[in-house]
Amino acid sequence: METCPHLESERLLLRPFDLADAPAVRELARERDVASTTLLVPHPYEDGMAEQWISTHQQRFELGELACFAIVLKQEQALIGAIDLAIRAEHQRAELGYWIGKPFWARGYCTEAARLVVRYGFEDLGLNRIAAHHMSRNPASGRVLEKIGMQHEGRLKQYVHKWDVFEDVECCSILRRDFQR
Repeated sequence: METCPHLESERLLLRPFDLADAPAVRELARERDVASTTLLVPHPYEDGMAEQWISTHQQRFELGELACFAIVLKQEQALIGAIDLAIRAEHQRAELGYWIGKPFWARGYCTEAARLVVRYGFEDLGLNRIAAHHMSRNPASGRVLEKIGMQHEGRLKQYVHKWDVFEDVECCSILRRDFQR
């Protein structure tokens, strides 16, 4: 059985999630500020949600639909967030998604992890395009995407509905030909 690989940078290890990660996921994801600008992280983050989410990863990886990584600080072995590629193999493209626990914001971890995952997508998965979306009111996420070489493609007005509010979403992408190794 093939599993999602391990990817490493200077400070980070990206690895598959394990059910033992559920308490750390629950602790980080239950922060309202994390859920606020992340479409797929619910709030409140109830007991059992982390286990259910983690339990879907392996099958979706085997189906070629998802490569989801735990973002771990190498030195401390502390889980700080998640990053994934939702893959559409028939179109050789994927959507990048991520969240970082609030205590770890503004330290460059998300950019570091995103560079690793984009490289993996192009070099190992053979993707041609990787896109990402972020809520317009979350410019920090936009800066992450810009730093990894993504280009802004446009704004989708009132594109998602989160907590009884219609949110504008920014669209960004990078093509394999434009990727800087």
